[in-house]
Amino acid sequence: MNESLHKALLPEGLRDLLPPDAGIEAEVVARLMAVLAGHGYERVKPPLAEFEENLLSGAGAAMAPDTFRLMDPVSGRMIGLRADMTPQVARIAATRLKKSARPLRLCYAGQVLRVRGSQLRPERQVGQVGAELIGSDSVSADVEAIAVAAEALASLGIIGLTVDLTLPTLVPAVCNAFKLAPESALAVRRALDHKDAAALKAAAGKAGSLLGDLLKAAGEGAKAQKALAALDLPKDAAAERARLGEVVARLKSAVPGLQFTIDPVENRGFEYHTGISFSFFAQDVRGELGRGGRYRTDGGGAEDATGFTLYTDTVLQAVPGNVPAKRVYVPEGADPAIARRLREQGWITVAALGPAEDARQEAKRLGCGHLLEGGKPVALS
Repeated sequence: MNESLHKALLPEGLRDLLPPDAGIEAEVVARLMAVLAGHGYERVKPPLAEFEENLLSGAGAAMAPDTFRLMDPVSGRMIGLRADMTPQVARIAATRLKKSARPLRLCYAGQVLRVRGSQLRPERQVGQVGAELIGSDSVSADVEAIAVAAEALASLGIIGLTVDLTLPTLVPAVCNAFKLAPESALAVRRALDHKDAAALKAAAGKAGSLLGDLLKAAGEGAKAQKALAALDLPKDAAAERARLGEVVARLKSAVPGLQFTIDPVENRGFEYHTGISFSFFAQDVRGELGRGGRYRTDGGGAEDATGFTLYTDTVLQAVPGNVPAKRVYVPEGADPAIARRLREQGWITVAALGPAEDARQEAKRLGCGHLLEGGKPVALS
């Protein structure tokens, strides 16, 4: 333990982002945020750390196992480093923006830190870009959240984009209708999370047949809808199914060509959601690009809300190959006005800090694809 660490060694799940990747990530975040702004979402910037009792209340309680905690030497109170930004935005809406007109549209971008990564996402520091639509329980809000997320991802040229729709409240509604004891309902939840039909049958009692049919209904959108439509669901569960049908119908009009699947029993990661929820995936990319759904904000004035979070580390894996930046090497003594004009046209200028024996070789050494000659960028072979 007393051995000195190499300066490049970082804790597990943390990493440096180097050129050009850091620049590409910044550009991707900017483009995503531009789409959100275009739909009327205004940017907020929550702090990296908050008092523990605020950060982990309401929807934030689900992130408690993933949250780093430490003592604030100034206040003497425990604070937490955010593991997710959605609860922070909900807090801002309920406090500082309490009197703002509803529905309230807010967006954000930043880094979060988690105690541990997962098998699909081993990183512990993750970039997030997201939006929250607060103060509406309408189907239109559900559709907008999904459609805006899809448009933001599509703006990056991502191909093979699909959205998986789920209803985290559907299984609890069935369990309540069949009056399952809390311990039985918990066993049902575990069985469904593991897609274990045998364990489900053993735990669910009279609800086993219906829950088994729900488990088998998961799949491609149209087929899943047909399977769900054939089921005799309790009243509350049937209302959830009807809302899903309306959302799907309107999504087909709002985002033509968007592929979708339905998993009516998925719950992992949606523990605090109160309605239609969703995850985005892309062709040949491991893990989710993002997820979102309906929830309730915290506090005495709790509000209906929906929104989404996109994970920049996974999004970057889905973005098609980037066009190399237009970098031009500007030799010593060149007219600064020319370089300034090139930057206005979108070029990246790399200025020489002294004379070079071979300007072409120096340009290549510094990663430039062009050399300024005769007042114009000349491509290097």
